[in-house]
Amino acid sequence: MTAPPHRRWVLHVDLDQFIAAVEVLRRPELRGKPVVVGGRGDPTERGVVSTASYEAREFGVGSGMPLRTAARKIPDAVFLPVDAEAYTEVSAVVMDTLRKMDAVVEVMGWDEAFLGVETEDPEAFARAIQAAVLEATGLHCSVGIGDNKLRAKIATGFGKPQGIFRLTGANWFPVMGERDTRSLWGIGSKTSKKLAALGMNTVTELAAAADEDLAATFGPTMGPWYGRIGRGIDRSPVTADPWVARSHSRETTFQQNLDDWSAVTDEIRRLAVRVREDIVAENRPAVRVALKVRYAPFITRTTSKALPEPTFDVDVICDAAAALIDRFDHDREVRLLGVRLEMTPPR
Repeated sequence: MTAPPHRRWVLHVDLDQFIAAVEVLRRPELRGKPVVVGGRGDPTERGVVSTASYEAREFGVGSGMPLRTAARKIPDAVFLPVDAEAYTEVSAVVMDTLRKMDAVVEVMGWDEAFLGVETEDPEAFARAIQAAVLEATGLHCSVGIGDNKLRAKIATGFGKPQGIFRLTGANWFPVMGERDTRSLWGIGSKTSKKLAALGMNTVTELAAAADEDLAATFGPTMGPWYGRIGRGIDRSPVTADPWVARSHSRETTFQQNLDDWSAVTDEIRRLAVRVREDIVAENRPAVRVALKVRYAPFITRTTSKALPEPTFDVDVICDAAAALIDRFDHDREVRLLGVRLEMTPPR
């Protein structure tokens, strides 16, 4: 009697509170305490939270929050500087551990990956992943099981922390149907508000929408795509091809607001020079330049412009970045600047 064929699954592995967990591994005395990682670890300085431990999240502290706000919420929290080198090192061990499993591994960042798996028992496979990662690193992870990447990614959130959850076509609407469209991977608050204005508040309402109605508001590509994710449809494959950056960026937060826009221009040019060095290292010229400005106290605006042709020319890049400040309000004070260069595809 032949064994039944294995079914193909997508598993999404997400390390729980990764950065904070790495810091606790290095400093076991921090276990159980509210830990906030961000900037240079000084909450009196300007900077944002990169991650917070679950103990800190209970007080409303989360990624992207200003460090000073986090300190007001939890004055006795432990604040630590970002140590990217340490996180990269631990992440490499995790990903190498996943690659030893019988699966195709698509790395999505420091703390997450998709696995393409053929098995009759995906929950058992997920438990094996959790055990292997814990043994190799001392870190816990959650695993989402799906019949595609979209559903696996969303499923992970239901399993956190340290859990496993399965989300497929069979239970998509019972689980997701009455949830806000913001609960979908790929739909943010702005898009959700636009959908609500069209009478689509829930996943079920979005799924039932006609493609032509969505296209009228969001365009012929994005509109139908939103409808597909409302139905839980995702045809993108899990691939082991290495992730390739589309752009590089640099940004800086000023400890004192800038109100002199000639100084703003100087800072933009300095950032552009640094980002240009990053793209030269990849040997991929710039095709578009983007500028990010965060006004005081915390309002962020971005804009971008295509370059006339792909280039490494430092003067062209700096001039293009500096020219973008004409699109911003020069009566506002500036607390953060960022420059991003989009590159040509790799050869």
